[in-house]
Amino acid sequence: MSFSDYFTQKAGGDRIFSVEAPKIKFGRGSLQEVGDDAKALSMNRVAVYTDPRVGQHESVAKVVESLKSRGLDVVVYDQVAVEPTDISFKQGTEFACDGKFDGFVSVGGGSVMDTCKASNLYSCYPADFLDYVNAPIGKAIPVPGELKPHIACPTTFGTASECTGIAIFDLLEMESKTGIVSPRIRASLGVLDPSVLASLPALVRAANGFDVFSHACESITARPYTHRQAPETSQKRPLNQGANPYSDLACLEAINLIGTHIVQAVNDPVEESYDALMFAGMLAGIGFGNAGCHLPHGMSYAVAGLVKDYAPEGWPDDHAMVPHGISVIVNAPAVFRKTGPACAERHWKAAEAMGADLSGTKVEDGGDLLADQITGMMRATGIPNGLSGVGYSLDDIDALTDRSFPQKRLIDNAPLSISRDELKELFRDSMSYW
Repeated sequence: MSFSDYFTQKAGGDRIFSVEAPKIKFGRGSLQEVGDDAKALSMNRVAVYTDPRVGQHESVAKVVESLKSRGLDVVVYDQVAVEPTDISFKQGTEFACDGKFDGFVSVGGGSVMDTCKASNLYSCYPADFLDYVNAPIGKAIPVPGELKPHIACPTTFGTASECTGIAIFDLLEMESKTGIVSPRIRASLGVLDPSVLASLPALVRAANGFDVFSHACESITARPYTHRQAPETSQKRPLNQGANPYSDLACLEAINLIGTHIVQAVNDPVEESYDALMFAGMLAGIGFGNAGCHLPHGMSYAVAGLVKDYAPEGWPDDHAMVPHGISVIVNAPAVFRKTGPACAERHWKAAEAMGADLSGTKVEDGGDLLADQITGMMRATGIPNGLSGVGYSLDDIDALTDRSFPQKRLIDNAPLSISRDELKELFRDSMSYW
């Protein structure tokens, strides 16, 4: 699939794709080497970012012990918000500025790693908060220079934030998610230790797994990089450049690993399934970090931002929330039915990688086959039944559409053009699946 006809040239389209490869360490026991890694990055005074729940876990203690064993001055910031907001990003930044650190280590999920990225950015290059935030919500001003070293240690496997130059948050005044995108905010090193996944509740594993699938599947079904307008200069080529041969390789294998292991990892996990899922998350992170996601993620930000009273098992219960992986996958079956005709073979191959029996099927039915396979696996792993399963009704469609349509960075990366009315229909079709 790497050099398929999908990458045919479009008039005015780009002829070049770029590769931003993260530096990664993978394996059981790798957290115990973080002190050596920090020393190699010339850290001396280190801020360790985590959240109140993960801060009580053994993973944080291992990292802090490793850092201290190398003689480093360590201060722990354990007030990162799960599903961070502009307010919590600013609070993390204030801690970073006050502490005068020369290096950062994040231990936790995507919320922790993203908060650490933002804190590193704004403490190095202070600015009005929206200056670095994606347009059209923010000004999308380029990050001026290199940041301080940051080692990202994920304790989940869904976001792949350790691989990407992306930091996502809720902008409270708009009741929607947005983010900061720049290769310069990517962590200096990602340390992936699959043993940390054993502590995750079942629904958290399911949500993480489907987030990985969504990253990978949206990347291989994104518009080809050759159909995106060529940039005025090489420095303006976006990270979400569209499907490309490099991302295809990583993403198809990520889908295969998820399809093979997710149901067992949720319902009857074994050590091998944890290793496979964390590796899949890394592969998908590399893939979508160079291709970009599209509609399921663009829709997810409104689903998370307009949450009413949904309180999923396994997450903090002090406030309503739709976790990121769930907010993405509840839209995915409807989206892939819609986008299937735009690149049927890619949807067909994704369905096969997820475990669908394709005997006697037609390639042109790829979108429907993929949607059916996802729906079945959602049911098998306890994922809510579409938007209705997380508290929405048909009365919410206009609000969801209004919050999602400005996410042009994602919507425009889809393999076909989507109007506001079509986006509204996608939300309607996402209400329930069974």
